Amino acid sequence: MIKDLSALWLLCVLLGAGHETCVWAGCPEGCQCSGESQSVLCAAAGLHEVPRDLPLETVSLHLEHNLIRTLPEEAFQDLLHLQDLHLSHNQIDSLASGALRHLTPDLQFLDLSHNKLRHARREEFGMTRAKTRLYHNPWHCDCPLQELMEGVTLEPETADGIVCESSARGPSEGSRWEEPGAASAYTGQPLVKLLNSGVNFCSTKRRTTDVAMLVTMFVWFIMVTVYVVYYVKHRPEPRAAPPLPAGPQSNLPVGNPPSPIWGR
Repeated sequence: MIKDLSALWLLCVLLGAGHETCVWAGCPEGCQCSGESQSVLCAAAGLHEVPRDLPLETVSLHLEHNLIRTLPEEAFQDLLHLQDLHLSHNQIDSLASGALRHLTPDLQFLDLSHNKLRHARREEFGMTRAKTRLYHNPWHCDCPLQELMEGVTLEPETADGIVCESSARGPSEGSRWEEPGAASAYTGQPLVKLLNSGVNFCSTKRRTTDVAMLVTMFVWFIMVTVYVVYYVKHRPEPRAAPPLPAGPQSNLPVGNPPSPIWGR
């Protein structure tokens, strides 16, 4: 992408066009590009994927009301000046791992509302702190989605529109998970309100981790105990100390000890 745009820019300069005109010479087919506002308008263009030849100086990108189904990992990696990204009213049902990771910290607005997203993870959004719209998606409320909610900056007026179409089973039901579309006590309820009321979709995951840690510690304790018992039972007997060498023999007869000389 970068090589193609660089060649196009060089050709534009050789033809004598101005710098601003050359920067925007690579406007994608079906889109309208404004050099003055540095905006690319591709709304309602019948697109099935994110255009690959977007101008590198793009600040505002409108891709709403299209037929885009997925966001590949490299979709926005060259747009280093992007501040507004509009992706609402598409068919997006999945995000590639790190699809939004390349978005710069300068991004101020991200709209993924009115799509078909069911699952999303915090790492897929990278380090962006943009005001984010996620409402009107058929969300499956679970621990990864809860962690995402805790990590992104939601647009306050649309936060209640993030509704659970299905959800993870409650902690009292163990670590099982419902199939997508299954009914639950949380179906139809706003996720933000559930979290504010004390519902914790990560409690089962954390409890399972604690149990695994306890089991590991117990197994190590049993192994150490068995080793100690085995060592005690099979350790070699201590060798007897060798007899002391005999001292010089006395010439005195065996019997009563001689009387002292001064007692005679």
